[in-house]
Amino acid sequence: MTPALTDSADKLKKKDYATELERLQVELVKLQEWIKHSGMKVVVIFEGRDAAGKGGVIKRITEKLNPRICRVVALPQPTEKEKTQWYFQRYVAHLPAAGEMVLFDRSWYNRAGVEKVMGFCNEEEYEEFLRSCPEFERMLQRSGIILLKYWFSVSDEEQEKRFLERINTPIKRWKFSPMDLESRNRWAEYSAAKDRMFAYTDTKQSPWWVVDADSKKKARINCISHLLAHIPYQTLSYPDIDLPEVNKDGYVRAPLDQQTFVPDRFNK
Repeated sequence: MTPALTDSADKLKKKDYATELERLQVELVKLQEWIKHSGMKVVVIFEGRDAAGKGGVIKRITEKLNPRICRVVALPQPTEKEKTQWYFQRYVAHLPAAGEMVLFDRSWYNRAGVEKVMGFCNEEEYEEFLRSCPEFERMLQRSGIILLKYWFSVSDEEQEKRFLERINTPIKRWKFSPMDLESRNRWAEYSAAKDRMFAYTDTKQSPWWVVDADSKKKARINCISHLLAHIPYQTLSYPDIDLPEVNKDGYVRAPLDQQTFVPDRFNK
């Protein structure tokens, strides 16, 4: 059932959002269990402009899942050694084994975006990436990996609003970086780089799925729903379990006054 929209704005009501998110998270747990059971290998890529809401979606996906099965990869800047490696090499090390799902919070597409715009790679490296990336992804898919790619699109007005919120909110200030300022200064260059990236890598075998992210709640619901619809899974049944009584025979508990407890700030 599709959650209702408010009459005044194209936003989900909080109650409808919470209800639908809870339902989807139950389905994500079912997906997780099927991935583990079947030995499936899943890679999901999250890209987009800064402050587009990628992290929020990833958080809601992983919130109820086992981090040993569903893990997030958010790589830092490459080391000097990694800069000398085959470009895809450091990403390959984080690909899933059987029974795993990996969410890339930014990915090898750094080369087609920030590295190209900021001059962190040369023109030859950039062109080689555009040529080799589609083949690299076809190799992943031929190996049995399910690959999904999401691009989060946010309007200039909404991005500015979120940047200001990050700057002025203490618990979000860490999210804002000098690179965010550069992304605004080089808006046209980033846009051109994104368009060219799509021209080469939005393929029939591995398409880009664009998420309208001006509404964070709608973006989360829409993206998670789409992900669930594009990964085949079945619901596993759990065996009945009778919880046994705790056997304390032969054990004498140490006196509690010999242990050091964290102070209870509310017992006053």
